Amino acid sequence: MTDNKSFEDVDVPEDPLEDLDRATQQLTARTEERRYGKKMVIVEGFEGDTDLESLASELKSALGTGGTVKGDHIELQGDHEERVRELLKENGYTVKG
Repeated sequence: MTDNKSFEDVDVPEDPLEDLDRATQQLTARTEERRYGKKMVIVEGFEGDTDLESLASELKSALGTGGTVKGDHIELQGDHEERVRELLKENGYTVKG
C-alpha cells in the first residue's frame, strides 16, 4: 500500500496545462526605431488568456526600463531585444527568429 504523504513535496502547479500553452505559442520580438531615434522592443504573437500586464511588469522589472501593453502586444523601451528573448525563453515561451 502506498503512502500518500510521499507526494506532498511534489510541486504541481494549479494549471499544469499553462506551461504547455506557453511552449506552443510562437512569439516574435523585434526592435523598432521611434521618434528621435529611440528604440522600442515589440513582443507579439500571444494567444489565449496570457496575462500580458503581469508579463510586461516582470519584463520591465528585469530590464529596468519602461513599457506598456497595447492591444495584444507588449512594447518595451530601449534596445533590449536579445535580453527579452532570453527572459521569455526562461519563462517557457518559444521565440521565433
